[in-house]
Amino acid sequence: NSGTKRRCRQASLTDSEIMTILLYFHFGTFRNFKHYYLFFIKGTMKSYFPKAVSYNRFVELESSVFFQLMFFLNLGAFGRCTG
Repeated sequence: NSGTKRRCRQASLTDSEIMTILLYFHFGTFRNFKHYYLFFIKGTMKSYFPKAVSYNRFVELESSVFFQLMFFLNLGAFGRCTG
């Protein structure tokens, strides 16, 4: 311990909320994720995500759901190739 205190803050968004925000971006018309997050999620969708964190914090949290998101996409979202 170097004597410095580190915060161990909890994310106020759940893993499923983070994954929902990431997936929903690809169904919209936004070209830029930062613009989508700041104006759509923190603005229009504020009532659905009342505990939305800042954009910089969200970018840090993205990596925490990477494997769950890849598992979900591989398992259910892509479906079976039929042709």
